[in-house]
This record gives sequence, C-alpha cells and structure tokens, in this order.
Amino acid sequence: MKKIIITLLLSAGLFGSCADLEVTPTSFVTEDNYFKTQDDAIASVTAVYASLSLDPGEQSLFGRNLYFLTDMASDYAAAGVSATNPQVRALSSLTHDATSDRVQVAWRQIYAGINRANVSIDNIPKVAGTDAVKNRLILEAKFIRGLLYFQAVRLWGGVPIVLHEPTSIQLESLKSRRETVEAVYAQIISDLKDAEALPATYPATDAGRATSGAAKAILAKVYLTRKDYPNAILKTREVINGGYGYALFESFADIFNKTKKNGKEHIFSVQFEPNQAGNGSSGSTFQATSFTGFTATEPADIISDVALFYDIYAPGDTRRDVSYAKTLPIPGTANIYTFPKPIFKKYLDLTNLATPANVAINFPIIRYADILLSLAEAINEQGAPTPEAYELINQVRRRAFGKPITTPDATVDLSGLTQVTFRAAIQEERKKEFVQEGQRWFDLVRWGTLVTEVKKVTAKNSVSERNNLYPIPQSERNIDPVGLPQNPGY
Repeated sequence: MKKIIITLLLSAGLFGSCADLEVTPTSFVTEDNYFKTQDDAIASVTAVYASLSLDPGEQSLFGRNLYFLTDMASDYAAAGVSATNPQVRALSSLTHDATSDRVQVAWRQIYAGINRANVSIDNIPKVAGTDAVKNRLILEAKFIRGLLYFQAVRLWGGVPIVLHEPTSIQLESLKSRRETVEAVYAQIISDLKDAEALPATYPATDAGRATSGAAKAILAKVYLTRKDYPNAILKTREVINGGYGYALFESFADIFNKTKKNGKEHIFSVQFEPNQAGNGSSGSTFQATSFTGFTATEPADIISDVALFYDIYAPGDTRRDVSYAKTLPIPGTANIYTFPKPIFKKYLDLTNLATPANVAINFPIIRYADILLSLAEAINEQGAPTPEAYELINQVRRRAFGKPITTPDATVDLSGLTQVTFRAAIQEERKKEFVQEGQRWFDLVRWGTLVTEVKKVTAKNSVSERNNLYPIPQSERNIDPVGLPQNPGY
C-alpha cells in the first residue's frame, strides 16, 4: 500500500480533539511539500478511503463506532455485559447527552474524512499526471465527502459545510457554523451528481472503489430520505437498468462470505482486510464484540429483545441464521455449542474464530437488495403498490426463502396489499434484511417511528423525540457555542 498522508489538526475545534488539549501545530502538510506526482494524488485518495475503516487507537467509523449511533441506539441492539464503556451503555439506554465520547468520536471521524477529501480535491489538479486519472481521483474524493455528509446530516441535522483544507492554524479561521439541513443536502447532491461520472467498473485489483453506480445508489437513498420519491424512483431505476451487472446473490449467506466480497450485490462496501486491526489502527471489531468464545459470557453487542427480532422470522427464512447464531460448531471438534441466547453472526468469520483481529468481512454501505426495496417503497409512496413494486419486494423475499429469485412463488410472494399494508411490509422486510448494517436507526427516523418502535424494548423506554437527532458534541460547542447551537432536548 502506498503511503498515506493525513493532515492533522491539533486544535480543539471542528476536527475533534478535547477542549482542554493545548497543543499548537507547527506546520501543515501542503501541496508545496507533498503533492508533486500522480502517485502522491493516488496516496491522498487512499487516505480518504482509509478514513472509513481505520483510526489509530480507536474503533473505526464503519468498523463499529457508527454502529453505536445507528444500531445500538435503535430498538434491536443493546450493550451486553462486555460493553464496559459507560458512554456506550448510555447510548444503548438512550440516556446519552452532549458529552458522549462515542458521539464526539463519530463527529471527529466524519470530519477527518471530509478534511482528507478536501485536501485531495484542492490539490490533485496541481500535480503532474494524466487528466483522466486526476479527474477520477477527485470524483472518488467527492463521493466519499458526499457519503460522509449524508451520515452527518442524518445524525445531527444541519452541520458545518467545510469544502477546503484549512490554510491557517488560527482558531477563528478553523471555526465553521452550522448550515441548514437543506444546504447540507444540496452539497451532498452536488458531490454525488459529480461522482456519477466515475467509471462503472474497475479491474479486479481495484475492486471496492467508488463507481458511477455507487454514486447513483447513494443519491437514491438521499432522495428517499428527503421523501423526493420521483427522483428516488429515477435513480434506483438507473442503478437497476444501467448495465452495471448488479444482482442479488442467490444465497443470502454469500453477502457476508469473505471469499465473495465486492460481488454482484455489493454496490459499495467499506473494505476490511485480515489483521487490519493489528497494524496500529482499529479496523473492524464486529467479530470480537459479537462473539466472546464458546462460553456463557455475554458479548458487548447483543440483541435487545429476542422475541421482537430473532423470533420474528418465518420458518424457512434463511436470513435469521445468517444474521444471528443460536448454535455454532466448535472448530476442530464434532461438538455444537448452544449459546444462552442468540448472538449476532453476520461479521463472524467462522473459519477463524480464534483470532478476531483477522476478520476480513467488508461492511456493506449499500447493496442491491437496498435498491430493490427502496424503489418498491418509493413507488408505493406515490399512491399504491404496483406490479413492479410487488416484484421488487418479492425478489428479496424469494431469495430469503431460498426460492428462484425471478420466478413467482405463491408460497412467499406478497399480493393484494393496500398502500398502508404494503408500507408495513417494506418496513418489516428491511428489519429482517439489514440487521447490523447501520440502517435501522436511519430507517426508523425517516419513517417517523423511532419512538414508537424503540419503546417496545423495555430497557429503552427513555426514548423520546429528542432521539431523532444526536447532540452536537459539547467539546465542539465549547469552542463556538454561537455557531454550533445545540439540538433540542440536549
């Protein structure tokens, strides 16, 4: 791997150290002493991608940290006894406040990635190299920047929009005020529309990079979140009919098979490699926090209520035993271990349970099943389910039950629903399909059902309307309380 450039801002402001840290940086890495060649440009964009999966000394953004906010703070996941951080437990019980270290870390990680993207976008045009390569690299950085702002606006609402690398170490110049939600979405759409000009495919050696199909897919999700159903329909159909080769895996289990990563269903995934967490940076920690060995010790990440989640799958629905494990074979023996209650399974590498740092299962940001269900949802919200909408959801259901995906099957297909009951069916399918994929909290918020659904879990009855957004980290507000007003309820 080429060297990675990281612009480090040791201020207490937007890019995230503690308010009482008093360290003055003496220099910046700039185009004058780094950006010279096309290889430098490539290395800078490698750093942009790395912001999703690596963070020295910390759980990475998509390696687990975002999970606390998007899944553990929803209805289906909770903190087990092995989760000893009181801030994690507060998120699980929805009693967190603006001093939450996990919220602060997520903010820092998102803006660190945005800053890396800005460094690349600002400086790549100045290096020697071919225009085609440089333009592609800039568009990849814009894709990541748009993706990160999409996470931020859904978590916090209006956030600062930072589009260029800092040119001064003076605190006043580093401050950025909250923009409106509409302004943030306009920037996201602008970045992703630019990224639609990315290549449709890459050589196998470059698998996992952002593509035009990925840009369209995230745009579709943006429009769906905004309830802009005509544009959501337009973009999902462009993904489906654009000749990208996307399709559902015939087996649901293949989505999380490490030998099939970046396959036909994976539109864009965060890349994790073996022993990534052992190289001085934290990669994916999902295996280590979902599985503590063949003992009764409760892991850090657990199902909040088995009856509300594990038990809801109909007989024959293969998604249950891919998403959760009640039993596992003990490697090297003929024995089967039964856990006291089901554990999360999607990110377990069953070929290597002894060394959790070696897990190499990617984190799916968006996959083809999401596009099918998003299009079905958008069509239904236009008035009523259509034959096309039924076929979209039924393909996902057929695959779940091990049926031929494109062949109608009355034993699993839905039909005869109203707009209201079809909406409920979509919500139920997403609940079963995307376990531990960072979707649940975002779904509940955009449907307006977060409080209703989370209250069903006894241990989470502290939920209220304030939980539709996260607090602006207090450490950020200590620097600029006027420019960063707090969200309601915090």
